[in-house]
Amino acid sequence: MKRFKTGEMVAETGTQLFMEGSRAAQLFTVLSGMGIRYKTLEDGRRQVIGFVMPGDFIGLQAGVLDAMCHSVEASTPMRLCVFNRSRVFELFQNQPERAFALTHIAAVEEHFLGDALTTVGQRGALEKIAWSLHRFFRRASMLDLNKGQTCPLPFRQQDLADALGLSLVHTNKTLAKLKANGVVQWSNGVLNILDEDALTELSGIDPDTVQRRPLI
Repeated sequence: MKRFKTGEMVAETGTQLFMEGSRAAQLFTVLSGMGIRYKTLEDGRRQVIGFVMPGDFIGLQAGVLDAMCHSVEASTPMRLCVFNRSRVFELFQNQPERAFALTHIAAVEEHFLGDALTTVGQRGALEKIAWSLHRFFRRASMLDLNKGQTCPLPFRQQDLADALGLSLVHTNKTLAKLKANGVVQWSNGVLNILDEDALTELSGIDPDTVQRRPLI
């Protein structure tokens, strides 16, 4: 693993870690900070397809497919562990337990994208936002980022809207409704869970199904 790792890198807010269609020489494990994964249409419209959190392994597409199928941008300052993309296959040859962990990560991502597509396509706005905030809170809890019923959520409402297929206005009104109903409050980059049972019920998530991710 020491040979596979080439060092560490610090990325400032707004840094493009990967560009859709590019061939990247490096892969990363996120040590701290958060970001977004997204795809862009020719006319500039953007679809957020995922949110990057500490412990996530990013760039696997470039390691296997030779080019990225989406972009990754830092939403906060990030510290990353850097790996050499060209040596990914050696990991599968020489370290089967690590290789299985990579396969596990890919399977968890596939499971998540299935849930996300179902949410975007079938759930109403209130359910969509409750689902996404519940997942953030549970992931943050697994990463020991929570302080009681609060966790960092340093994204923009526009990022959430782009992920869920909602307009910014609809997203803002739905968040205001959740706050008025005493369920959650999201402001200044912090998510405060006011009624976790109500949030769980609205989200439709079984808390026991939120997958832990192995660390690479």
